[in-house]
Amino acid sequence: MEIVTRIPRMRMLAPRLKRDGKKLALIPTMSALHEGHASLIRRAQIIADVVVVSIFFNPIYFQGDDEFEVPTRDLARDAELVANKGVDVLFAPSMDEIYPEDFLTYVTTDILDCRLCGANQPNYFRGVTTIVNKLINIVQPHFTLVGQKDAQQSIIIRRMVRDLSMDTEVVICPTLRGPDGLVISSRNALLNPAERRAAPVLYRSLQRAQMLVERDGVRDAATLIDAVREVLATEPLVRPEYVALVDLDNLNPLPAVPENADCLLALAAHVGHVRLTDNIILGGDE
Repeated sequence: MEIVTRIPRMRMLAPRLKRDGKKLALIPTMSALHEGHASLIRRAQIIADVVVVSIFFNPIYFQGDDEFEVPTRDLARDAELVANKGVDVLFAPSMDEIYPEDFLTYVTTDILDCRLCGANQPNYFRGVTTIVNKLINIVQPHFTLVGQKDAQQSIIIRRMVRDLSMDTEVVICPTLRGPDGLVISSRNALLNPAERRAAPVLYRSLQRAQMLVERDGVRDAATLIDAVREVLATEPLVRPEYVALVDLDNLNPLPAVPENADCLLALAAHVGHVRLTDNIILGGDE
């Protein structure tokens, strides 16, 4: 595995690989890698010849958002993990390499940035689109892989790529969960034992709504959201931030699950002091 820290080297390496007929896949990450990232790597290795994992902790994400803690970052550990998984290139630029002192240009997706998680994290998705835009421009991958775990982020990246006519295919990969249903996430390391025991209620609440749709034919958004909140309320350590049924393309609130299209049921909640998110896709009639 080659470790690349400079943009000029990455700009030279990627076109050379493509000239050799190689398909490139990019997996953008923010460090603290885990089995969920490994699942993206496995998918990338199926669809591409060369897998590039980027690791960059983006300071734009957290400007003014002190409550959103992040796990400890360990580049040496992350490099060892991706090397063991057979990654071809680790792109790990410094902050100064990505954001020089005179950096002025940011990418936004207008109203999508301020919905759901964006309502309380005003800079987060501007950070997502700006860094992913830069990484795609540098690596020029055929495929860019992101996880359904971060549904709003995935939708925003897909919209950015479409709207800016970027020459990459966004591949959204399924959420990886533990045996109790909790999403595999680096943020789980921030949970204390009691919070960790409470956290699977997020998925159970979504499963309750899914059962109402699939078994009982319930489609009304208010009924489904109330059902989610009722299950969340069974765990005293959990404080919901939002529960929403939205369109998968534009994140617009929906009054009901559509008859002939998929939609997103998403939530964010504080489990003790840790903010977690989860989501499921609810489908129209088969």
